[in-house]
Amino acid sequence: MDTLARMKILLFGATGMVGQRIAAELRDRGHEVTGLSRGGPVKGDVHDTATLAEGHDVIVSAIAPPRDGTEPEPPFLAANRALIDGARTAGVPRVIVVGGAGSLQVAPGHDLVDTPDFPAVYKKESLAGRALLRLYREVDDLDWTFFSPAAEIAPGERTGSYRLGGDLLMTDSEGRSFISAEDFAVAIADEVDEPAHPRRRVSVAY
Repeated sequence: MDTLARMKILLFGATGMVGQRIAAELRDRGHEVTGLSRGGPVKGDVHDTATLAEGHDVIVSAIAPPRDGTEPEPPFLAANRALIDGARTAGVPRVIVVGGAGSLQVAPGHDLVDTPDFPAVYKKESLAGRALLRLYREVDDLDWTFFSPAAEIAPGERTGSYRLGGDLLMTDSEGRSFISAEDFAVAIADEVDEPAHPRRRVSVAY
C-alpha cells in the first residue's frame, strides 16, 4: 500500500469474532488501527467517541447488542447515537457499521427476522440490529455504510472473494447464505480503502 493511503482507523468491538478479523485485515493493509473493546486489553467505550475519535479518518463499529438477558434495543441504540454524535463532534466523516442479517429481506417487504423459522435465541438481537439500520438511515450528514453479513457467518478461510448485495438476503446455488468472518472483514476493509457505498446498507455473501 502507498504510504499516502495509510489511514488512522478507530475500531470499536475489536476483540469480537468479526472485530478481530477486521483489525487484522486493516493492519495487514498498512493502516493504523486503534482497536478498542470494553473488555479487551485496550478499553474504550462508544460513549467516549467524541474524544477517542479525534485525529482518525474512519470509525468502524463492530459492537453487538448486549447479551446479558436485558432488553438489548434501548442501550444498543443509545450507544450508537453516542457514536454518531461523537463522530460529528470529532469531525470524522466516515462511519462503517457491522450489522446483522436479520433485517435482510427474504422477499420485498419481508425481513428474515420475521420469518417463522427464525431462531428465537437471536430474535431480540436481530430486532435491535434492524432498529440500528433505521437509525442510520436517518443520518444525512455522515458517510456511513452499514454491512450485513450472510445468514451464516463463522471463522473460516480468507479467500478474498465475496459478493455484494443490497437489502435482499443472498444465497448460493444450493440455497445457502454464508460468508466467512475473514472474507466479511475483507469486504469491510475494501470499503475503507475505496469508499463506494455512502449512506447505504450493503450485504455480503458468497
